[in-house]
Amino acid sequence: MNKKLLKKIENNEEIVGILGLGYVGLPLAVTFALKNVNVLGFEKNKTKTDKVNKAENYIGDVADEDLQTVIENKKLSATDDFSRIKECDAVIICVPTPLDKFKKPDMSYIESACREIGRHMRRKTFICLESTTYPTTTENLMMPIIEKESGMVHGEDFWLAFSPERVDPGNKDYKTDNTPKVFGAMTDAGREIGMAIYSKAIQHLYPVSSPRVAEMVKILENTYRLVNISLINEMALLAGKMDINIWEVIDAAKSKPYGFQAFYPGPGIGGHCIPLDPFYLEHIAKNYNFDLTMIHAAGHIDNLMPHRMMIKISSALNRQKKAINGSKILFLGVAYKPDIDDERESPALKIMDEVHKKGGLVMYHDPYISEVRTEEGQRYNNQPLSTISEADCVVITTGHSVFDGKEIAEKASLVVDLRNLISEASEKVYKL
Repeated sequence: MNKKLLKKIENNEEIVGILGLGYVGLPLAVTFALKNVNVLGFEKNKTKTDKVNKAENYIGDVADEDLQTVIENKKLSATDDFSRIKECDAVIICVPTPLDKFKKPDMSYIESACREIGRHMRRKTFICLESTTYPTTTENLMMPIIEKESGMVHGEDFWLAFSPERVDPGNKDYKTDNTPKVFGAMTDAGREIGMAIYSKAIQHLYPVSSPRVAEMVKILENTYRLVNISLINEMALLAGKMDINIWEVIDAAKSKPYGFQAFYPGPGIGGHCIPLDPFYLEHIAKNYNFDLTMIHAAGHIDNLMPHRMMIKISSALNRQKKAINGSKILFLGVAYKPDIDDERESPALKIMDEVHKKGGLVMYHDPYISEVRTEEGQRYNNQPLSTISEADCVVITTGHSVFDGKEIAEKASLVVDLRNLISEASEKVYKL
């Protein structure tokens, strides 16, 4: 039966279903469809399915013209009717995997997707999870749910695999199709089928021996970044106390041709991966009576950064004999990284909450984001850049390329630069 499916794939007759049309799912769906693969996108949010079917783009990493092309050519369509999973030969899961307030993985989206697949899929379906998760999810969580709901047996009636998403929003060089893709299946047949499907859309595949290896790969990649960014943030705080320019230190260290990779300090870590993924590993490690000391320490440093940045703002205002309480404080940039419209887990929002709690009058300007809501429930609307001259303190929290550090320093009465947009500190420029 796997040979029959492989023949179908070879003849380009297969239908690939993508569950979840967000920042991972929609780019993947469009990438497959541009390669002449028939794609059916599943999404519970009907607003999104309607937009996709009208070729109205809502993901920055998808080109408007590409979405228009695949819709006009009828290679991609979207639906909120999950019973249509039975039409698919392959189903790829791209649903959210957030952490709850206790930093425990919320697996409800994956569980719901598996139940829908189990209820509606036909025999001989290939299933792959791309959502970030902890090792053993594919075999210990997904497989039992799908087998129970479907009455089918893995390895005989369907095949399971894991292939972690590697989306980097705003990256101009690496997109879905040219980013090497790690792939691990539970059986040889599943591996052969999955490789045949993914090779149509992805230029470079890197197969590994099992889903749990592939799951660990994603965690390792982002834990590496969490630990190193937290390290340089702590070094930057110490350097500031010692009147040492940490940026000059990093530039000098980079001159070494081996044994050093530059990471840069900032107000904290944001986005959908680095602040979250390592804690998936911490969760599963408890089942093995293993304490991940370094991840815990790195997470602790990152959690303290918003409070420490508030203290920097307070210290800068004190220079001008002002308090945070009652001061107008303008944050430049609320996106978690430059030149994107994504504020998920942005450190800027956390610092804004800290300042608000101290009585600061919070404002922000970000050319990419019109309104935000913080973790504490505060809502803010984008203010014009001209507000710089009205603020008691301007805090640079995102290094958007449209921000001119020199111009900001000239127009503002006080600047706290957390992104090194202004090269030198001065009486009115306070640097991280």
